[in-house]
Amino acid sequence: MQTVAAFTDTYLPTVNGVTYTVRAWRDRWHDRGGRMDVVFPGAPEYDPEDGEYATRSFGFPFYEGFRFGLPGVPDAVRDVDVVHAHTPFALGLSGLYLARRIDAPLVASYHTPTSEYADYIANGRTADALEAVARRYERFYLNRARAVVVPSEPAREHLRGIGIDAPVSVVPNGVDTGFFRRVDDGDFRERYDLPDGPLVGYTGRHGFEKGLTGIPPAVAAADTDATLVFGGDGPARDALERAAAEHGLDARFLGFLPREDLPAFYSALDAFLFPSPVETQGLVALEANACGTPVVGVNDGALADTVRDGVTGHHFVRGDVDGFADAIERTLAERESLSANCLDSREESSVEHAVDRLAEVYDEL
Repeated sequence: MQTVAAFTDTYLPTVNGVTYTVRAWRDRWHDRGGRMDVVFPGAPEYDPEDGEYATRSFGFPFYEGFRFGLPGVPDAVRDVDVVHAHTPFALGLSGLYLARRIDAPLVASYHTPTSEYADYIANGRTADALEAVARRYERFYLNRARAVVVPSEPAREHLRGIGIDAPVSVVPNGVDTGFFRRVDDGDFRERYDLPDGPLVGYTGRHGFEKGLTGIPPAVAAADTDATLVFGGDGPARDALERAAAEHGLDARFLGFLPREDLPAFYSALDAFLFPSPVETQGLVALEANACGTPVVGVNDGALADTVRDGVTGHHFVRGDVDGFADAIERTLAERESLSANCLDSREESSVEHAVDRLAEVYDEL
């Protein structure tokens, strides 16, 4: 089994799905008898485990919980077979440097469509300029990898469209199906004071780029008496709360949920609502499915594939409030059959299946 050095800029327990993916792949790689060390931005409150190496870092000013890692290559990871970068930025450049120095292949994971976020942090010509710069940088970095890994076919098509010539392989991030499973949600509802009726909602980062402010008007337009529930937090939360109030919804904002509460959260929902057009896979949609909860997802980006229309949920056209509302109604009406389909598809979305595919990519180098 190969030894791997994984470089990532999101690894602390409080942050996003990239963290989960790196941890899950590392643990399963160790289970297979290999070694996967992780290089990540250190934080004062986190004590690294064996095989984890922190670099110097500072707090990211725009999002609590993120740390910006300064470039660095710990001595302990200088003798590996494969360098796997989960970021193209500072620590990704450290991975590129290490790969060249020890003549090891560089594998680059593409988790986030950086250029597509430009419209959400700037306007007009400034956004166009930022997008152009981001795409040039993505091409610069990814074309220096021996292999690029993406979690979905739409993500691979996107990279081909912006001029990535390196080999691109689809390796789904994978879900820990031993953890994400259907559970009794009674205690969860009681602790968070949630009603007994139908629930619809979302958990994850509340970012404007995810289109979450489209959820309240769609729920208000749908013919349902469901309570709207949000887990997580982020810069769009205030706008979400205002939108829910403006539409007269019974909306509950639970804030960041402990990881151990996520299976119960998903199990409590009758439909998971996911309007984000900027996902490279949409891991939370697969987590919801693994808990037997169908997803109402935008028919755009990776969710066009991740959500199987009429099987594990329903699609709607981006920006179509009435279409979103109709998809919510259909999902609630078909809740029982869709849930059964979700549970039947658990194995194909498992992290074990993902690591099998990752091993094939490493073996081909």
